[in-house]
Order: sequence, then structure tokens, then C-alpha cells
Amino acid sequence: MHHRLSNRFLRLAVLFALTGMTLGYWMGATLQFAASPVHAHINLLGWVSMALYGLFYRVQPDAAQGWLPVVHFWIALIGLLVFMPALAAKILGGPSLQAFADPGLIIGPSLTLLSMILFVVIVFRATGSRSALA
Repeated sequence: MHHRLSNRFLRLAVLFALTGMTLGYWMGATLQFAASPVHAHINLLGWVSMALYGLFYRVQPDAAQGWLPVVHFWIALIGLLVFMPALAAKILGGPSLQAFADPGLIIGPSLTLLSMILFVVIVFRATGSRSALA
């Protein structure tokens, strides 16, 4: 049961890795690199961050207990799912997509930052230290 959250993050991580790599492959094959920021964010926030979250919850299974880690999961996922299409729309889309892109570029990154703040709280709580260096 305690591996469920870890598994969810790890499964998402590999799906985001595949998505980011596919986008990178397409950009290289077509020599169209306008979506590079989307590619980089999918790889960093989707692949790397989600994998690190999943691995942390795997080695600290008690940290995955309670409501806060579940909220962390959903905010991280929703933030990325709002942020990436909005960023793509801003970079690649015409004026018709700006109405979608602009709010998404406020909501998505805000949720992504909030998910990292929650993760900081969870890590410090799980490691039993109130001091960053202890």
C-alpha cells in the first residue's frame, strides 16, 4: 500500500520522459526547435522531478502516508498538465491561443511551485529535522 504513491510518480515520470524524448526527436528530425522550452520543462519537471518524488516516497514510505502527499501528487500533476500546453500555446500558437496560454502560464507554474513547497514540507517532516543543515 505504501508504494502506491511512489509507483504513481514513477509511472508518470517515465511517461513524461517518453513524451519529452519524443518531442525532442521530432524537433531534431524536423529541425524545428521552437518548442525547446516545452521539451526542457517536460524533461525536468515531468521526468526528473516526478522520478525524484517517486524515489523519495519509495525510500521514505512513511512520508507517503496521510493527505499531504496525495495533495502533493495531484498538484504536481495538474500543474504540469496545465503548464506544458499553455507554454506550447504561447510559443507555437497564434493569437487565438493566447486566451488559453496566458491564464495557463499563471496557474500551471503556480501549482508547480506549490507542489515543490509541499514536497519541501514533506521531506523536512519525514527526515525529522527543522533545520536545513541538521
